[in-house]
Amino acid sequence: MSGFFGVISKTDCVSPVFYGTDYHSHLGTKRAGLAFFNQKQGFQRAIHSLEDGYFRTKFEDDLVNFNGNSGIGVISDNEAQPLVTNSHLGKFAISTVSKIVNADELEEAFLQRHRTFSETSQGNVNPTELTAMLIADGDDFVSGIEKVFDKVKGSCSMLIMTENMLIAARDNLGRTPVIIGKNGDGFAVGSETSAFPNLNYEIEKFLGPGEIVRITAEGYEQIRKPNSKMQICAFLWVYYGYPPSYYEGINVDEVRYRCGAALARRDPVDADFVAGIPDSGLGHAIGYANQRKIPYMRPYAKYTPTWPRSFMPQNQLTRELVAKMKLIPNPAIIKGKRGIFLDDSIVRGTQLKDNTRDLHNEGIKEVHMRIACPPLTYPCEFLNFSRSRKPMELATRKAISQLEGKGEVDMKKYSDPEMDEYKAMVERIRKNLGLTTLQFQTLSDLVDAIGLPKEKLCTHCWDGSSYYKNSK
Repeated sequence: MSGFFGVISKTDCVSPVFYGTDYHSHLGTKRAGLAFFNQKQGFQRAIHSLEDGYFRTKFEDDLVNFNGNSGIGVISDNEAQPLVTNSHLGKFAISTVSKIVNADELEEAFLQRHRTFSETSQGNVNPTELTAMLIADGDDFVSGIEKVFDKVKGSCSMLIMTENMLIAARDNLGRTPVIIGKNGDGFAVGSETSAFPNLNYEIEKFLGPGEIVRITAEGYEQIRKPNSKMQICAFLWVYYGYPPSYYEGINVDEVRYRCGAALARRDPVDADFVAGIPDSGLGHAIGYANQRKIPYMRPYAKYTPTWPRSFMPQNQLTRELVAKMKLIPNPAIIKGKRGIFLDDSIVRGTQLKDNTRDLHNEGIKEVHMRIACPPLTYPCEFLNFSRSRKPMELATRKAISQLEGKGEVDMKKYSDPEMDEYKAMVERIRKNLGLTTLQFQTLSDLVDAIGLPKEKLCTHCWDGSSYYKNSK
């Protein structure tokens, strides 16, 4: 995924934009950027790679060169952004949280019209530049953003900075959140409300799906009403979201406590302790332990001072090394004990298999794995939440292939916990990963834990139910 943060204020906003963007570092993996505007210097911008360092250390030296009452920042999955562009709408800077599945098709359409792309992302068209070009095809910002909604397959939320305002637009189906914060000096816009409290912003408004808002230091104005249909990514609460954040007014960690409790209510297994796989598994584990009154312990300690995130390095072997080195086992808790472990999900299962082997090497007696969401049976087509791009990279599909071999498979049977096929798949995953027992969350319990109607949630990665649908 990615995350953006912007401020428009009556006073200089460089510091809040810098720290507010930094509070989105858990969302992006490769690039980051800041852009500011003031009347004397115009648009100012800096972009750095995060593959060999952290946001704050990369941008601290740039701050002395920036000033302005409006600014935007972004932590990005792949592409360099924010971009500053000029068009018949005027100059503007833009950041996006997007996954444009049909980028090649849209790029070709522009090339056929003799349009030129100046930015590339991993050798491909930069999705943020593509978004800017679609916007510039409109008569104004609203009609341009609606072109993005109409033409993009996938998802795209946008934050735009002009010379006198910010424009925030949430994805057409609301798959990613956009929230406005307010303080005495002006307004902020972010992907995560966890960026607000320490910068003295209070939550002012959750944008609806397809809603567009114009923001100045004096106030904000809705310039496009939200659509009636929404499919916000349910995985935000399970994994991506930072614990203090809210989406649709619902707190991330409270959902994780409820997820863990739901798993506990369906689980009769005895154990000596409950543990969470750091970091996102911790909230789920606390909810589980509180429900079953089993001691919560830390068989692993996460060493954070020098080891970066495990999925940042591009080389798979390096990622696996980082994942291993940052988790230090504690034999005093592990040896001879029965442990229940909570994690957010199983994607490939590679890291979990390694963790399980390490636990056995430290003398653990039993490893009972509890997963806070249902089995991932479909790759995400709407957000960049995993490096898995093909179905066969998923632990579920590998297990199904082992059970059935090649050929067409009725995936609905493998998404229904009541079906024998589902149970056989889970058992095969358990064996593949070397676990004592394995249990996944049911989709109905996850939906209940979040607290929104299922039709307002995107659950495609679990049941294949969501597609490229435009909604008014």
